Amino acid sequence: MSLRRMLRVITALVLLMPLVPLVGAGTAAAQASPQADRHHARQLLFFNHLYAVLDRETADAIEDSAYLRRFANFQVRTTTGSNGEVWTGRYLLGRETYLELFGVGDLPGQDAQFGSSGLGLSTENAGDLTTVRQRLVDLGTTPIDFEQTRDFGDGVPIPWFDALFTTTAYDKFSPWAMEYRPEYFADPRSGTEPASHPGDVGRERYLNDDYRTHLMHDVTSVRLAVTQRDLDSTVPLLRAGGFSVHHLGSTVIATHGGTTIRLDPTTADAAGLRRVTMSLNHPVWYRHVEHLGRSTLTVGPGSYAVWSFPAP
Repeated sequence: MSLRRMLRVITALVLLMPLVPLVGAGTAAAQASPQADRHHARQLLFFNHLYAVLDRETADAIEDSAYLRRFANFQVRTTTGSNGEVWTGRYLLGRETYLELFGVGDLPGQDAQFGSSGLGLSTENAGDLTTVRQRLVDLGTTPIDFEQTRDFGDGVPIPWFDALFTTTAYDKFSPWAMEYRPEYFADPRSGTEPASHPGDVGRERYLNDDYRTHLMHDVTSVRLAVTQRDLDSTVPLLRAGGFSVHHLGSTVIATHGGTTIRLDPTTADAAGLRRVTMSLNHPVWYRHVEHLGRSTLTVGPGSYAVWSFPAP
């Protein structure tokens, strides 16, 4: 969900915090060849979901698509979060990961703009978010804490997850670290699964198993165009989560988290989602091309699908 909407509750003093510079992104060595930087050995954060604001034509085509309802565990649903914030998204749910897609104007304020996006990275074990927080401090970043709640319609919000941001100043892209709360798993309305081990707050437990009756299995890679300011504030979070951060010129590629994340610097006007790759539950022998507004979803041949979104 668009967590940046909830950052309005953070004080103006926090809004003035300086950003942490992207280490090595502007050096001659980084421009000449790829460089890898892994600050921490143990992986604590994993790709949870991506949200993106698309043009209205594409968002409407996705919402009305009969093919997507066969391809994935597809839902259109409305959620009420903290401070009464309400949003309606189009969801493609996999085994551990998912996509959350909006159209221009679906979200309030700045987040309603075409090209806005966000990235949720979550823990698998209770307490790991505390370690991520300390890693951010060790990297010279002051984490910003947030608690998200969810209202299932009775007007009584319950804790949903805890989150960490590296900054409240953004252009069009905001990442966050998150850890699901035990109260959410304990509520039968959440539809979540039993724990597979003590302290299990993982993604597979959070999502149901309806993906098994469809073709889409999980999100394996994402590519976004973001401003340099948004890129700079993202790198510390990736490093604190245990990702291997590679610098390919000014582009950043994060690996070792199950899903490859590529962030290409651009201007604010050109920012947005560019490409998503998804694994399939089983290989297909054919090649299916589905045009959804201005985007193109290509499924097969083989065990993957690629969804491309053009630049403005």
